[in-house]
Amino acid sequence: MPLDSSTVGGATNPMEHSIDARWLMAYAAGIGDLNPVYMDTAAGTVAAHPVFPVCIEWPVILNAREIAGSHSLSLAESARGVHAAHDLHIYRPIRDGDHLATQATMINVRSIKPGAAYTLRLDTTDVHSGDLVARTYQLGIYRGVEVSGGDRSVEEAPAWPKAPELDQAHNIEIDVAVGAAHTYTECARIWNPIHTDRAVALSAGLPDIILHGPATLGLAVSRVVDHFAEGKPALVSRLGGRFSAMVLMPSTITLQAQRIADTVFYQVLTEDGQTAISNGFVVLE
Repeated sequence: MPLDSSTVGGATNPMEHSIDARWLMAYAAGIGDLNPVYMDTAAGTVAAHPVFPVCIEWPVILNAREIAGSHSLSLAESARGVHAAHDLHIYRPIRDGDHLATQATMINVRSIKPGAAYTLRLDTTDVHSGDLVARTYQLGIYRGVEVSGGDRSVEEAPAWPKAPELDQAHNIEIDVAVGAAHTYTECARIWNPIHTDRAVALSAGLPDIILHGPATLGLAVSRVVDHFAEGKPALVSRLGGRFSAMVLMPSTITLQAQRIADTVFYQVLTEDGQTAISNGFVVLE
């Protein structure tokens, strides 16, 4: 059945998380980033990796399937959903001891050539102060699914920084271990069987289990912080990219990145030259 655009404007209930150093350290270690900012409890309050918000957003994204109108999709149609693009705005770093609440709002649904596209806005706030800590605009696509009720929108996602030609890009190779997806799943606390269960991945038409898109994003952002931000993740105020090819394991991916003013533009290439992340950007304060 089609995706019903009456979901637009619907929202989940806020979900609360207490953030501790153990989770923050595990996430960073899960993508091989041992920056002391994420790991050294003796040096002070442990801070989150810039991509860590995906961890607390994941269960809220699952809950978004309960927004009124979402049940128009069959289980098979829901399984065709892919995470197509990610735009994360960071208003302050997440830290050990934070008590946060995350809520998802469906802001638009539209029909595109590959299928039904939708955008979720995920807002994470400090429970005690009410201040916005992070906001993500996540584009998803249900491939081969139609839209009923016509295109609908209550809010447009903000425009992305315009990516130039990367004519002076730094090339940085990143090794992806055979067990990278299993490690990431447990450290991020994000469970999707296509990333860890080979039988499920093959039944979904994939060549094998694949690395999570946000894991590839995390690997890329780690190198951007190291090479362009002097290892200071607190400088990152916005990041994003489009997920456009699968990363298999083991393999070596290549980050191509170039800084222009306050923005690092990048893309990530798979071992066989496909673009795993395109139109990537990291805005530094």
